[in-house]
Amino acid sequence: MSEQSQPNVASIERDEQDEQEGGLVADRLLQLQQLYPEAFREGQLDVDALRLAVGDQAVDKRRERYSFTWAGKRDAILAVPQPTQASLLPVDEQSVNPATTGNYFVEGENLAVLKLLYKAYANRIKLIYIDPPYNTGNDFVYPDNFREPLQQYLRVTGQLDAAGNVTSSELDRNGHKHSTWLSMMYPRLLIARQLLRSDGVIFISIDDTEVANLRLLMDEVFGEENFIASIVWQKKYGPANDAKFISETHDYVVLYAKDLSKWKPTLLDRNEDQLSDYQNPDDDPRGLYRLSDLSVKTAAESSIYPIATPTGKVVYPPASRSWVVSEARYNELLANNRIVFGKTGTGRPMQKKFLTEVKQGITPQTWWDREFAGDNKTARYEIKELMPENIFDNPKPSTLIKRILQLATQSRNNDLILDFFAGSGTTAQAVLELNREDGGNRRFILVQLPEPTGNPAYPNIAEIGKERIRRVIARMEAANAGKLPLDERSQPEDLGFRVFREVASSYKRWQPVSQQDYLSKLTEQSEPLTAGWQMAALLWELALREGYGLAATITALDNDRYRIADPERGQAMIVSLATSGDFTFDPATLVGATLFLCRDSALTDSQIANLKLQAKAAQVRFRTI
Repeated sequence: MSEQSQPNVASIERDEQDEQEGGLVADRLLQLQQLYPEAFREGQLDVDALRLAVGDQAVDKRRERYSFTWAGKRDAILAVPQPTQASLLPVDEQSVNPATTGNYFVEGENLAVLKLLYKAYANRIKLIYIDPPYNTGNDFVYPDNFREPLQQYLRVTGQLDAAGNVTSSELDRNGHKHSTWLSMMYPRLLIARQLLRSDGVIFISIDDTEVANLRLLMDEVFGEENFIASIVWQKKYGPANDAKFISETHDYVVLYAKDLSKWKPTLLDRNEDQLSDYQNPDDDPRGLYRLSDLSVKTAAESSIYPIATPTGKVVYPPASRSWVVSEARYNELLANNRIVFGKTGTGRPMQKKFLTEVKQGITPQTWWDREFAGDNKTARYEIKELMPENIFDNPKPSTLIKRILQLATQSRNNDLILDFFAGSGTTAQAVLELNREDGGNRRFILVQLPEPTGNPAYPNIAEIGKERIRRVIARMEAANAGKLPLDERSQPEDLGFRVFREVASSYKRWQPVSQQDYLSKLTEQSEPLTAGWQMAALLWELALREGYGLAATITALDNDRYRIADPERGQAMIVSLATSGDFTFDPATLVGATLFLCRDSALTDSQIANLKLQAKAAQVRFRTI
């Protein structure tokens, strides 16, 4: 069905037929859009919206209520509980100091990775920072059916069947751009919220394309009561003269708390200009101070009284103002040498505000200029200094991420930072360098999809991120050469990170079988593991399923038995992958363990019953795999 035959949707763009007819249809649509802009969505005329705009009350008489929805929202919600068919495997040859580090880089699709990390890291993340796709024209590369946004939109709106055939003569393309972006973001943000600590926060970089929808989405996922601020970041210094209308020089960083009542920002250190306001010209023993106006913009009669200067001159507060303190309080301040009348003693009274008595820091603001948080130009220079190949477009400056870290983390609380749209790895660089600057022990988990780059040296973005982190660490180690550790750290500086890669699950995907095939498939379905499963991959999958984090260690015992321990969570389990032999508990290996796993196919019914009894006596959980 052609665009021209659709009764409810029309395109503003001129097609070949329009050009041949002098563009009459397109010109009339443009005129209509000027009169009724509310009837157009993404360049398309919504006839029902036009009917409402001209007062047709018969269009939709359903009861109105406030709601936020989009085509595909139901599928996005259902995507959250769907189990992932993936696991993680360490890649130590690509890591730096993997045995001792608490930093991690996961190469994989972030929705699958978030699900894998959920059990181990729920309520443990202090700060999440993400820089997701801005939805400015390119298709998403995330493999949850968003590679073809329009086709996905038409499917979820019931306009295409499972085979991709058109089911309606009235195709409605309106809204697919925003709908697919929202469907991509929703499940990831929902899981992200569960990972945050109760005092945790999330910062999201975004531009004007989706900032309005992001705010609505975050209000739904986090609750509008947990909105903190929409920070405006100056990403460019000067105007772009080739801009069509107005040159965009800013992006946004949207900030939400998991529970606003449990979060407060860390105050920022005063810079040199701010400190220069505090002086001590009269050598007051209480130290540096600045002068504060003693009047305030209110006309409270009780605080309007005469004040005599040292020369005898009497002054009153300016018109429409009053003194900021009562007369009794003023006399106390005067007696305590906290009132100054200028160099000649005839000026307006000012109050001393001592540096030692004010808040030990500056409350952050919503305007972050390039001097405060860097800009795109400094970000490009920064990554080019590390990687002269200049292989990544539009990175964020590490200064921006450091400001976020300073606001939302403590230097020595082992705070955990998560970035699941890691890009070139700016967050890792910011964490490592800020820890060096303030003696901190923050740790990071980065997740990045191996999105192809077309560059043989770095075939995907994950490779860029890993190499950047390696070079940052190498530079920091070089700076350490020949120096003594003078700072008093709570633990050694962590100059390392461990790489994990997403791999296919070692478990078979459940395939429903018909009744007539049930018996023939019974034996095949009874073995849960895939053909050719690998030992390391299976052990890490078992660890993740049981809520063991990325710091877990795997130690080989005897008789195909392994001990998996998570030092951060203080838990351990024993896994037996033997296909036959002795499955009795070994008290020596069970010390500190709370779970014993065996292969179901290796046990008889009597052995399972016996092991259950032994587990109960040893107060150890027993389960088969």
